[in-house]
Amino acid sequence: MQDAMKKVFLLTTLLSLTFVVKAQSILNLDSCRALALANNKDLLISNEKINAAHYQRKAAFTNYLPNFSASGTYMRNQKEFSLLSNDQKSALSGLGNSLSGPLQQAAGVITQLHPELASQIPALGASLTSAFNEAGSSIADALRTDTRNVYAGALTLTQPLYMGGKIRAYNKITQYAEELARQQHHSGMQEVIMSTDQAYWQVISLVNKKKLAEGYLKLLQQLNGDVEKMINEGIATKADGLSVRVKVNEAEMTLTKVEDGLSLSRMLLCQLCGISLNTPITLADEQMDDLPLLTPDTNFDLATAYANRPEIRSLELATQIYKQKVNVTRAEHLPSLALVGNYVVTNPSVFNSFENKFKGMWNVGVMLQIPIWHWGEGTYKVKAAKAEARITEYQLQDAREKIELQVNQSAFKVNEASKKLTMATKNMEKAEENLRYANLGFKEGVIATSNVLEAQTAWLAAQSEKIDAQIDVQLTEIYLKKSLGTLK
Repeated sequence: MQDAMKKVFLLTTLLSLTFVVKAQSILNLDSCRALALANNKDLLISNEKINAAHYQRKAAFTNYLPNFSASGTYMRNQKEFSLLSNDQKSALSGLGNSLSGPLQQAAGVITQLHPELASQIPALGASLTSAFNEAGSSIADALRTDTRNVYAGALTLTQPLYMGGKIRAYNKITQYAEELARQQHHSGMQEVIMSTDQAYWQVISLVNKKKLAEGYLKLLQQLNGDVEKMINEGIATKADGLSVRVKVNEAEMTLTKVEDGLSLSRMLLCQLCGISLNTPITLADEQMDDLPLLTPDTNFDLATAYANRPEIRSLELATQIYKQKVNVTRAEHLPSLALVGNYVVTNPSVFNSFENKFKGMWNVGVMLQIPIWHWGEGTYKVKAAKAEARITEYQLQDAREKIELQVNQSAFKVNEASKKLTMATKNMEKAEENLRYANLGFKEGVIATSNVLEAQTAWLAAQSEKIDAQIDVQLTEIYLKKSLGTLK
């Protein structure tokens, strides 16, 4: 029920976001994240891995329950199984003939004792002989098995009583595996969010650099026009005009590169969001001249990172899984006990001699299996499983150390980005003031064209550094949250 509700909510969110994209084509950072999370194929795959692990856990639990199975067979035999030899069958069929001698002796005795019965004795002897022959034939027929067509069926119940702890360990493994799949999904979500944020702020950076390139080109074009007028008036030289035109060409090339980079960055963001690459989108932060300054918070607790980082939790779960694998390996070489019950049906049946009828019986018992000697195989396998468990423990310790280093590095980068932004802002103010004085001096004729070009180049570099510093502040904050495991 909960899975169904989650799917409905995800579908509703995706449809609403798609409507927003088509209707307005204006996306903010949160809507880009939501689209990326909803459309990322790796996340869809990891979500199915969670479902698979969930059903594997349910399947593992069924090993505690009785197992019912049914089987049936039919066999056509070339020959019939026989309980009697051919000589025995002939002897039974001729039983009356074999008794004719004793019967004649008995008839003679009766005739001597009762002469009046002499006429009836031969008929009586023939009747007895025939009766004994028929009785013998009946016995031979009754002992026929008629096993040319054999049918058999069985309904079996098996209830594990003791499997050396294998079932319990396997259930724990599947529980840990399901949680591990969830942690891997969570880790994938953080990676998608970080990639989306990087693409988003890359677009914002290039949008601002495009504005900067356009403004720089406009300044150069204006300067070029002023220099051309001064050349016509004889105040400036043709060399000054060539220098300015070279800068104009360079600015036009820079603007072209920025526009191409911006187009590719928008395509990358569209691809991450799962929408068409050619969709004309506008980001909400594109119109902002200055990005909002973040107050860096570099106060962190490593315990928070250890508790929230999915990598740590995944390695902890892997360690538990390998510990349970040790128990599974050990259980394979311990005694196992199971309750077994059957109901067996056969045709021909042998419960009332041999009959061509389906008849059955039930039986119940216990089955005990005790490994006796396997040349130390179990010991070696248990030691190998313990070694694998120790490997995951070492990996967990190594991950903790690396995460501690990563968190500290991210905190340093946050502080560094904040300082760079402060310095870039001051440099920008100085570059703007320098450019203003250069333009005034050029108009007054006291500053050369080369000095104006230098001031404009310095202004461009300072403005570009400020944009990069603003983007770094945004990204380093994201990296710090990612290293602490709090990126959502």
